[in-house]
Amino acid sequence: MTWRRFGGDRGQAFPIYVVVIAGLLFAALAYFTIGKAGIVRSNAQGAADAAALAAAREARDTLVPGIDLTALSPEEWEQVLLGNRFDLSSAACGAAHDFAALNDATVECDASGTRFSVRSTTNGTVGDSVVPGTSGKHGAADATAEIVPRCHVRPGESGSGDGSTPTAPGPIKFSCDKGVVVDYNPARPRPWRSLAAALFDIRLID
Repeated sequence: MTWRRFGGDRGQAFPIYVVVIAGLLFAALAYFTIGKAGIVRSNAQGAADAAALAAAREARDTLVPGIDLTALSPEEWEQVLLGNRFDLSSAACGAAHDFAALNDATVECDASGTRFSVRSTTNGTVGDSVVPGTSGKHGAADATAEIVPRCHVRPGESGSGDGSTPTAPGPIKFSCDKGVVVDYNPARPRPWRSLAAALFDIRLID
C-alpha cells in the first residue's frame, strides 16, 4: 500500500513539473525578447542622434551660394553668426539620410531655422517573439540637433580705416566662449568649414 501511494504522488507531481519548466522557458524567452527590443531601440536612438548631428553639421559647413567672406562687414558677420546665412537646402537632410543608412536605418528629417529634427526607424526588427505586440517590430527614436553660435564680432577691433571713408574690409576678430579669440584675415582667408567649426557648436537638444 505504501508503494502505491508513493507512485501516485509521483504521477501527480509530473504535470506540476512540466508547468514549472514551461513557465521558466517562457520567462527566459520573454527576457530575451525584452533585451533584444532594448538593443533595437538603442540602435534607433544612435541612428537618430547621428543623423541629426550630420544634418546640423552639413548646414553649418555650407553657406548660401554667392557669399564672399572676404567682403563681409562686421555687421554682415553678425548675421552669419546668427545663422542667417546657412544653406538650409535639402543637402543637410541628405546628410541625415546618409548617416542613417550607415546605421542600418531610415529617417524623416525636418529643418527649422538652425534646428534639425529627425525620426529614425531601424531596418532590423525584434524578430519572432513570445511577447504579444513585439514580433517584427522596428525600433524608432527621435533626435534634434541645433547649431549654436559661440562667438560674436569683437567690438572696436574689426575692419579698417577711421570710418570716414569706405575701405576694404579688414581683419575680423571674434570673441568666443571661454575667452577664446578667433581671427579672420580676408587677405589670407581660411576655408569656411574650418572657420565654422571654431565659430559654432553643434549640440543635441531635448
